[in-house]
This record gives sequence, C-alpha cells and structure tokens, in this order.
Amino acid sequence: MTSTDLNTYVTFGYLACGLAYLVAQIAGGKDSALRKSAFGFLMVVWICHTAAIGLRWIESYQMGVGHAPLSNLYESLIFFAWAMGLALILARFKFHADIVVLLGLPLVFITMASTFLLDPSIKPLIPALQSNWLAAHVITCFLGYAGFAVSFVAAMLLLITRGSKGLVSYLPSAQILDEIVYRSVAVGFPLLTVGIITGAAWADYAWGSYWSWDPKETWSLITWLVYSAFLHARLARGWSGTRAALLSVCGFAAVLFTYFGVNYLPGLHSYF
Repeated sequence: MTSTDLNTYVTFGYLACGLAYLVAQIAGGKDSALRKSAFGFLMVVWICHTAAIGLRWIESYQMGVGHAPLSNLYESLIFFAWAMGLALILARFKFHADIVVLLGLPLVFITMASTFLLDPSIKPLIPALQSNWLAAHVITCFLGYAGFAVSFVAAMLLLITRGSKGLVSYLPSAQILDEIVYRSVAVGFPLLTVGIITGAAWADYAWGSYWSWDPKETWSLITWLVYSAFLHARLARGWSGTRAALLSVCGFAAVLFTYFGVNYLPGLHSYF
C-alpha cells in the first residue's frame, strides 16, 4: 500500500468519524458510549493519518529525493488536515466539547478530499526548499493554523448561541466556548510567531533577504496582527463573547487567504 492509498482511506475515515459523531450527538447522552466510540474511532483514523505521512517520507527516500513531506500543495494540505485533527483531539481532551469536534471534522475531511484534485507524485525539492528551515517553518505555521481552526469553530458556535436561543441546549455553555476560542488562539499565536521568524530566517538563507513583502509574507503579517489584536483586546480590554468570536472569525479568514488566496498572486511562495 502506498501513502496515497492510505491517505484515501484516511479521508473517508474522517468522513465516517463525522457521521459517527453526528449519530452520537443526535442519539446519545452527554457521556454516552456512542460519543466515546466515535472519539476512539477518530483517534484510530488520526494515527493512520500519521502513518501515511511517515510512509510518504519513507517513499521519498526510496526514490532518492528524500525530504519531509511538506513541500507542495498536496503535501501541505495533508499536513494541515493532520494538524487540525490533532488540535480537535487535544480540544476534546481539554474541554470535552464533542460538538466542536463534530463541526471541526468537516474542515478536516474537505481539506483531505481536496487533495484528490492534485498531483500526488513525489518530486525533488527545488534548491530554495533544500533547507532544514523547511520543516521548522511549515510545521510551526500549520500547527498555529490548526489552533486557529479550532478557535474558529468554537467562535461560530458561540455566535450561534447568541443568535438562536433554541440551540443552546445542544451546545456547550457560552463560557466554555469562549474559553476554547481564547485558549486555541493563545496556543496558535506563538506557533505562528515562530513560523514567521523561521520563515524569515529561511528566506535569508534561500534568497538573501529576511523580508521582501512577498504576498505570502504580507498576509502572514496581517494574520499575525489580527490575532495580536485579538489577544490585546482579550487581555487588556477584557473582550469576550461575541466581540472576541468575531475577531477569531476574521483571523481565520485571514489564515485561509494567507494559505490559499495568495496562490493566485505572483510571488515566491505561490504553490501554483
């Protein structure tokens, strides 16, 4: 079995996890065996996902072009989905908010399913990517993005509780959702900061300049500023609830444009 085959199974595994969580949400109680089984299934799928990434890494060495599987859009989407899966698992352990996992799993599934449209072949790295900074930069950035994704899901749920009182009984309390929104950003922000710093070091190594105002660099800075504003508003101004949730949603929109939107702009970081 190749890593591509395993990633296909993992993709549909995440879909099955989402359906299992949906059934558990509808039919089970707060601490039902159904929810525990659905979470256990998610853990198994995520472990298989981890194995698929490791297998692709091994395959690259077998082809004589060994490198961390983080170098193109196909590989980065797989790693982004893996990071979001990890973030959802950790959020479930910390807050026991299964509804966040339920609504986060479609993001993971869609991210994995989008790789079906891409070329999965393993190619040698271009000279600019042949650096140990590659793994440090990409891993920290995507782990930060994953934290922001969990914050976004919790923020959307928090906004729903504000707009529809009829759904409140099906959701965690507003206080718990608000805490997830904040804590996820508090974890993601330093990871993004390290990602930007390592990216600057990598840029100096590859292109002789720490910062060139490339579209990716510019939008990474915009994303960083949005989440800086979130933390400042939270810690210095006491923002919480709806206002904090809206800032989290804006921040994740900036994340998505940083990752996908800049590919349509000319620049050194474009996957296209």
